[in-house]
Amino acid sequence: MEKKRTETRPAPARSRDRGRVTRRRLIEATARLREERPGADPSVAEIAHAADAFPNQVTYYFGSKDALLVHAAFLGLLHDARRVERVGRQAPDAAAFRRNIARAVLAMPSLPSVTRALAAAIARPELAPVVDRHLQLLFRQSERFVGQLIDRRGWAARRPLDVEARTFWSTALGAVLLVRAGAHGTVSDLDLAGALTIHDSDAPV
Repeated sequence: MEKKRTETRPAPARSRDRGRVTRRRLIEATARLREERPGADPSVAEIAHAADAFPNQVTYYFGSKDALLVHAAFLGLLHDARRVERVGRQAPDAAAFRRNIARAVLAMPSLPSVTRALAAAIARPELAPVVDRHLQLLFRQSERFVGQLIDRRGWAARRPLDVEARTFWSTALGAVLLVRAGAHGTVSDLDLAGALTIHDSDAPV
């Protein structure tokens, strides 16, 4: 009887899969530790222990602890953004959508970590591509969400949706960054809802 041939994946492919899993665990563990202790960055040893990994794997997969912190900050932001989307879907009209989205975004627990990531990218140019990659993902996710909601509700926007998403998030992140840098006032002084131009289709232009 002919033996049944079993398919095995090449070793490099299995190694890449393990690497992706380890990398993901390190990001998720870092995000979780920062959420548990707002304002305090975990050590490499703490991250490795929480991720069931070795400390040297932080530099192996990310190059530096700072790069890992950037990835973790934006993972938290993307998770928060999805929760904000649920708030937006519950709005009865476009005006309520603008108000509710602005309030929910400014209350996101991930914003301080993200603004620290932005500041780190200014000080360390090698982190800029990592930040940019995550920002582009955030913009695309937001643009897609708003586009689907507009189509479903029959709303409209007074500028292209890619510009809408970039303008809104740039305003929100910029406001938090200014406050954390010591600028007078708080984020509550900001009319973030005014950065959105989404309106009911019969609203006056």
